[in-house]
Amino acid sequence: MMAEDYTPRQIVKDLLQGTAPPRPLFLPIVFSLGARIENMPLRSFLTNPTKITNSLRQIRGRVKSDGITCYYDPFLEAQALGGAVEWESGDQPRGVRWPGPAVNGEVPVGLRSPEDSAKSSSVNTAAEVIRRLKSLMRDDSLLTVCLTGPFTLGALLSNADADGELRADDASSFAVAFSAAAIARIASVFAEAGANLIFIREDVLPAPSTEVFSDWNSSLSSTVNIIRFYEALPILLVTDPSAGNANCSEMLSQIRDCVVCRANDGGQPARLPAGAEKENPARGVALPLELFNSQEFPAEASDEALRRMISNGHPAVITTAGDVAAAVDVKRLNKIWELLHCS
Repeated sequence: MMAEDYTPRQIVKDLLQGTAPPRPLFLPIVFSLGARIENMPLRSFLTNPTKITNSLRQIRGRVKSDGITCYYDPFLEAQALGGAVEWESGDQPRGVRWPGPAVNGEVPVGLRSPEDSAKSSSVNTAAEVIRRLKSLMRDDSLLTVCLTGPFTLGALLSNADADGELRADDASSFAVAFSAAAIARIASVFAEAGANLIFIREDVLPAPSTEVFSDWNSSLSSTVNIIRFYEALPILLVTDPSAGNANCSEMLSQIRDCVVCRANDGGQPARLPAGAEKENPARGVALPLELFNSQEFPAEASDEALRRMISNGHPAVITTAGDVAAAVDVKRLNKIWELLHCS
């Protein structure tokens, strides 16, 4: 079978079996564009499964990719646990306010249990979108959704700077374990609803060779195993720019049974060594969001860098380091699709 004949779901099956796919999956995270299409504030859009479903079907007709981003909210789990999102005046989430303080490395008082978090309205909204799209989509598109990783959520639960910046050294082992329990249950809800692929987004990472790293790796494995139980593909999406250093690269090489998509901070696609798919087929790339703003990054330079990455590194998955802006240059997204199918 020729590479172009492989369907996205066949590629997912290959990756679940540890086989390098004949071509990469292209799965940009495109969600907030839907709020712009529906001409409504993102804050309201996130709670309306009908508007989300309608807009995602329109996006599917405009953006060439192997899947649909059914839901993306970096504070979904925080809300599910009982936190309240604080919004900027420009309709952007700024941070989360917990019902009580975190004391002595524990989690904030007054939180919902991991079991109850999976029954929250935010989780139900996302699951409803997945169910509706599963019944409406007749092609082979993958239904994808994004969860916050246990370490990032653990750091958010443990503490945050006044300006909202996460501090990795704040995440306690207890907070990471608590976060992982909630994430695993929410992942089950999404997989049961019909998600084919679940991103696990880590914005910060533990220091390598520490007790917290060992706890995080174990917690991550539990969530990965649950996702794979439903025959969905887990993808670890690492947006932390420091993940490009040697220590983090070694740490991420220890992650098993999921595709690792790593971003970098150089305004260029991350580099993969030649023949990477033979060493480990479960390697991917998270493209910097700047690539999709033609005013910030020259198209010619990004195209050439992408060609080299595809031909030399053979990534299994190409995604984005987060939700592309609502004002995304759709032509840039589609150009990457063309590059993939001509490489």
